[in-house]
Amino acid sequence: MRIAVIDGQGGGIGKHITEKIRREMGPKVEIIALGTNSVATSMMLKAGANEGATGENAIINTVEEVDVVTGSLSILVANSMLGELTPAMAAAISKCKALKVVLPISRNRVEIIGVQQEPLPHLIDKLVDYLKKVEEV
Repeated sequence: MRIAVIDGQGGGIGKHITEKIRREMGPKVEIIALGTNSVATSMMLKAGANEGATGENAIINTVEEVDVVTGSLSILVANSMLGELTPAMAAAISKCKALKVVLPISRNRVEIIGVQQEPLPHLIDKLVDYLKKVEEV
């Protein structure tokens, strides 16, 4: 399974997602770090991603080649992450054929009703458990 982890700004969420996926799923999955900036990409690479790329073109092209795309809800919102996630990136991520597994974390004035707020580590645990189930299918 090829998993793209997308993050921006400081890369903290992507780093934690990457670490947990690597720890729980081991080397059998390929993790591709896609950062909106080089700091985010670097953080995810240090956390165990197999390879990484940065910027709009890298994200637009790579999401077409993976099985799963993950990150915060912000990866689906144009101009999120303080403008780092461009409309073209959001469109490419939204329409790619990969399964999108997102965390309900958003600082973009988007609220998802009915979703229980939980600490980030708990959400990442649920994300990885879900990926394990997907992998088994």
